[in-house]
Amino acid sequence: MGKGKLYICGTPIGNLADVSQRLLDVMQRVDMIACEDTRHSRKLLNYFSIEKKLLSYHEHNERQRSREIIEKLNSGQDIALLSDAGMPVISDPGQILVKEAVKASIELIPIPGPSAFLAALVVSGLDISSFVFRSFIPRSGNERREFLEELALENKSTVFYESPYRLKNTLKDLKEFSEEMAVRQTVIAREITKVHEEKYYGTAAELYQRLKDQEIKGEIVVVIEGRTEIREESEGWEELSILEHIKLLMQSGITKKQAVKKVAGLRDLPKSEVYKVGTAISVNKDNQN
Repeated sequence: MGKGKLYICGTPIGNLADVSQRLLDVMQRVDMIACEDTRHSRKLLNYFSIEKKLLSYHEHNERQRSREIIEKLNSGQDIALLSDAGMPVISDPGQILVKEAVKASIELIPIPGPSAFLAALVVSGLDISSFVFRSFIPRSGNERREFLEELALENKSTVFYESPYRLKNTLKDLKEFSEEMAVRQTVIAREITKVHEEKYYGTAAELYQRLKDQEIKGEIVVVIEGRTEIREESEGWEELSILEHIKLLMQSGITKKQAVKKVAGLRDLPKSEVYKVGTAISVNKDNQN
């Protein structure tokens, strides 16, 4: 008997009418289904009258379960991997298993399905000819600060998930990080494909004012446009001194730390060298490092 196949299955993110016939066929045919929450997946299977053995596979047992699943695949069993909603691996468990399956020469078969962040992108009205997906924004600390700094420099539209309990703080951070970030067009998509689906459009500052006193529930996707004014890449910066270049970038709404990083990259210079030059700039201008 040859090796089994591993099916990476996209499941509905709210509306069960989004299920595909191919997904139903796969779930009927495989020997076992590995899923994030067996209780949640059992409801899906029961709705479509499918009886199948379920194996829990979540972030707390992912490494151990991956070894078990690879053994079963090597013995010839076909297995489907499901997350609670959407595609496994995308902000959900599955990456470890997929890597191990590739190493073990297991055939991987994707079964496409709904994705909340893609659905939000296509109704955003923003330029998504290219975009950046950032999963979840870090909750706090240096990681969150670095996320915001990178977002401030990003030219492409960026999409990420956020908790409804932290959405207001995130909008506040976007609004206060810089004047440029505050006026970027932003879209909040809530409960996509579900009964209470809503979309909010406006700048980051406008959406904060609109939502700050509202109770927010459900799954949230945030889409924010890229930088609308890229002065650092305009013609003529090569004629500027390093100090003048840093000041020009700061005038466009980014912090000194970001400006130093960008100047160092554009000029192919060590950040430490550019930073020394930047110390001549008054700290009053550098309100965010």
